[in-house]
Amino acid sequence: MDDNKEKLLDIAKSIMNLSRNTLLVNLRFLDLALGQFRLLPADCGGLMTDGEHIVYDPRFVLKRYAKAQEVPVRDYLHMVMHCVFKHMYMDPSLDREYWDVACDIAVENTITELGLRCVSTGAEGKQAEYINAIKGELKLVTAEKIYAFLRDGWADRERLKSIAELFHSDTHSLWYMSGDQAEEKLGVSLSGGSGSGDEQEDNENEASVASSRAAMAEVWQDIAERMQVDMETFGKQRSLESGALTQNLKEVTREKYDYAAFLKKFAVMGEVMRINDEEFDYVYYTYGLKLYDKMPLIEPLEYKDVKRIREFVIAIDTSGSTSGELVQKFLQKTYNILMESESFFSKVNVHIIQCDADIQEDAKIANREEFDRYIKTMQIRGLGGTDFRPVFQYADKLIAEKEFANLKGLIYFTDGFGAFPAQKPGYETAFVFIDNEINNYEVPPWAIKLVLRKNEI
Repeated sequence: MDDNKEKLLDIAKSIMNLSRNTLLVNLRFLDLALGQFRLLPADCGGLMTDGEHIVYDPRFVLKRYAKAQEVPVRDYLHMVMHCVFKHMYMDPSLDREYWDVACDIAVENTITELGLRCVSTGAEGKQAEYINAIKGELKLVTAEKIYAFLRDGWADRERLKSIAELFHSDTHSLWYMSGDQAEEKLGVSLSGGSGSGDEQEDNENEASVASSRAAMAEVWQDIAERMQVDMETFGKQRSLESGALTQNLKEVTREKYDYAAFLKKFAVMGEVMRINDEEFDYVYYTYGLKLYDKMPLIEPLEYKDVKRIREFVIAIDTSGSTSGELVQKFLQKTYNILMESESFFSKVNVHIIQCDADIQEDAKIANREEFDRYIKTMQIRGLGGTDFRPVFQYADKLIAEKEFANLKGLIYFTDGFGAFPAQKPGYETAFVFIDNEINNYEVPPWAIKLVLRKNEI
C-alpha cells in the first residue's frame, strides 16, 4: 500500500471515529447503538450499513467532511437511526424505491427535530417543504406512514427521484443483499464480529449469531427498547424535543400480539375421533392383523383429547366509524386461522354478532361450510353509534339460556370509542383495533388489547 492511500485510510477512519464519538457525547442514549458497528473501508462510492457493519468509502468520507465537519456526523447518525428503527428488516413485498425514500425522510426528520448543532448541515432548510407537507397530512411521521402516503398518489416516480436527492445520505443496497452477495460486490469480509472497530475484539461465537438476519433484528429491537428507557432520563435533563424519535421508537417497540395464538387460548379440551399415538402400540396392532388374518390383537384408542376451538363469540363494531371492508378482512383472517389444522372441531358454536349501539345481527356458525357461506354473503348492519355493553349482555343471556356450554372467549373488532361494561365477564375478552396513527386506545383492565396494522389483516 502506497503512503498516500494509507494516509487516506487513516484520515477517513479518524473522521468516522470522530463522528461516532461526537454523537456519543451529545446523545448518551445512543451508546449501545453506536457500539454495535464494525467500521469497514471499501471502494463502494458512499456509505452503507447492514445493521452490523458501517461500510464507507474513504474518498467519499473526505469529500463530505470537506463540505462541513457536521456532514459526516449527520451521515453517521442517519445510518444509526435506520438500524434503531429497523428499516432494513422490511416487508419484502414493499416497493423498494418508495420504501428507501420513506425511510430517509423519517430519519432526516428525526435528526432535524433533535436540534443538535453537531448535525446541523443546512439540509434541514431544503427538506422543510416536504417535511411540512407530510406533517400536515400525517399525525405519525414514521417510515410506514410516509411510505403509504407517498404511494397513495402524493409522489409519482419522477417526483420521488427529486425528493430522494434531498434526503439521501447512505446507500441501502446492503438491506437487500445476502452476506455472500455483499462480500462479492464490495470486496470486503463481513464475517467479523460486531463492535466499534479497534475498541472491541472480534468474537467468533458472537459473529456467527450476528450473521443471522433474524438475530440482528432482535439485537436492534432490544436496543430500541433500551433507548426508550434511557431517553426518559436524558430528555428530562436536556429538555430535548424528540417527538419524531419517540414516535419511531414506539412504532419499533410496539407490542405485537400473535392473533393466531390468541385464538388458541379459547380452546377447550374436547374429544376428537383420532388415534391416540401416545397410548397406542402399532407393533401389536399390525402383528395381530398378520397373525389372525386382519384381526388385530388390540383396537386403536380412537379418542384423544386435543386442544380445539369449540365455542366463542366474534363481535363486530358496525358503527359509522368502522370500515366494512376492514370488517370483512378481519373475519376472513379469523376464518383462515380457524381453518388451520387441529384448530377447529367438526361441530362448533360460533356467534358472529354485529352491534353499533344495539345488537344488529347474530349469525350462528356450526361448521366450516356455514362460516364460508357467511363470509361470502355478509352485509354490515347498523352504522350508528358505539356501545360495547349490549354484546356482553347478549352473550350473558345466551349463556343463561344454555346456548353456550363453555364459552371461553369473545373477540371484539372495533375502533375503540364506546362504553365498556363495568364488570369483568366470565370469559376472556380481547378488543382488536386497527392502527389509526393515534394508538391511544383504552380498554378495561380485564381486557386484552390487540392492535393490528391494515397489512396484518
